[in-house]
Amino acid sequence: MITENELQLTADVLVIGGGPAAAWAAWSAASQGVKVIIVDKGFLGTSGAAAASGNGIMAPSPENWEKVVSERYRIAKNLANLRWIERVVEKTWLSLPLVESWGYRFPKENGESVRQSYYGPEYMRILRKNLLRVGVQILDQSPALELLLADDGSVAGARGVQRQHHRTYTVRAGAAVLANGGCAFLSKALGCNTNTGDGMLMAVEAGGELSSMEASNHYAISTAFNATVTRGVPFGWASYTDEEGNDLGGYINGRRDPSFLPNALMKGPVYARLDRASSEVKAVIEKSHFIAFLPYKKAGIDPYTERVPVTLVFEGTVRGTGGIRIVNDSCGTKVPGLYAAGDAASREFLAGLASGGGGPNAAWAISTGQWAGEGAAAFAKSLGAHANDRVVHPAGQAGLRSQSPTSETFDSEAIAHGVQAEIFPLEKNHFRSEPGLLDSLAKLETLWQQVKGNPKQDTVRDMEFSRRAAALTAVARWAYFSALHRQETRSEHIRVDYPETDPNQLYYQATGGLDRLWVRRDWIKDETSTPPVLTTQTTYSVSKS
Repeated sequence: MITENELQLTADVLVIGGGPAAAWAAWSAASQGVKVIIVDKGFLGTSGAAAASGNGIMAPSPENWEKVVSERYRIAKNLANLRWIERVVEKTWLSLPLVESWGYRFPKENGESVRQSYYGPEYMRILRKNLLRVGVQILDQSPALELLLADDGSVAGARGVQRQHHRTYTVRAGAAVLANGGCAFLSKALGCNTNTGDGMLMAVEAGGELSSMEASNHYAISTAFNATVTRGVPFGWASYTDEEGNDLGGYINGRRDPSFLPNALMKGPVYARLDRASSEVKAVIEKSHFIAFLPYKKAGIDPYTERVPVTLVFEGTVRGTGGIRIVNDSCGTKVPGLYAAGDAASREFLAGLASGGGGPNAAWAISTGQWAGEGAAAFAKSLGAHANDRVVHPAGQAGLRSQSPTSETFDSEAIAHGVQAEIFPLEKNHFRSEPGLLDSLAKLETLWQQVKGNPKQDTVRDMEFSRRAAALTAVARWAYFSALHRQETRSEHIRVDYPETDPNQLYYQATGGLDRLWVRRDWIKDETSTPPVLTTQTTYSVSKS
């Protein structure tokens, strides 16, 4: 790695990420009286999915908590955790007045604040301003590339690069929070191109585990002529037709069949018209999902009277569920001193294998960010005054350090395109089957062998993109390997060769490994227990065939 003019810093807690979960974690840790540094791949406040538009928040008033909790549990098909859903709802509801005290203006209704959604750019601006107020040091344009580990296996900081200063940096810290989002595989979904799975790779390299990675294949509807804005709510009032204008229906018992659009797109072009929306509905959705209407305005299209071609954009784990496995109420991981929050963490306790996209994920970011920040601060304090004097070593491997120094450098862009070719197609990732998964895993294994080779390291951009290629490949392998071993269809995870939901498969799937992948079943014995899973010794593993 480039070391000339390397920036070296110390902190009690290092937060990696730049979205709501990272901001809440940094604030929460700082509130415990410790020194906090936060490093972001972009500019904290403008990068990431939350900053790109508005979003709902799962923060009902207390009289509605029971209803919301039971509905979330129902959607999760017995794979969520009631106690965790309750924790998230309560913590989020109690936290939103803080945002208002920091300067955010929620809309008023009968003189009372309505804290059910936020306007992303303003929300993130307020969170950044608050971090600076409490003394958090922010390193923008500074993607973290690898964790540092102490001799006892605990996390001791991270290394990364600073794009604008063309240098590397090291932050020594007593604890770290991974809140750098999920993985959308560079699909260009609005605000998601910073979400490339970096945190998952760093966690596994450090000895951590992932969970529910089979729920990593979320697709979101978008207009085909500007396939970046993935806001599905307006399409709830759409009628759908084929190329010739024939009505495609798609309703079962008055509700839209979730598999309708993927099936229709496999047969040919699909068009939508928002002609089912009343004037009252139009007023609401245009205000709350204004960004979804910008493509229409730019193209001069009236979506209520004109047909527009639609497509599905891959959002992976961002609106999916899979991520870093958390093992306690403080969002700690299997690795001492390492915590996970937001989309970087598995949301299985909240969503099962269903999508938590939108309001639930927003609430998850607020609550887990705070729990992780508090946990990291407590761990750092427990180490005493000399935590940053520990002997450390870097944990990063593929995409950072060559296992074949004499080989040619690999093409990061080609690797990314190779991963996308296996991950994006509906016929491979939405409609999964054992032959298809095995075929894709074989191709991804070839890509993995390449990123283990000789990464290009001439500039900080080379280092970042080489590492990103490794993360994309690693996440795709974990996702498909996990999908291969859940032999049923449940929520986001669809197996055409196992089309039914098996009521006996009440377990989470932990997964990990770098060169040798493995899957473990963590059986659910009690939906309110702590921790909410019990682990069997059933283990599957695979190596390159």
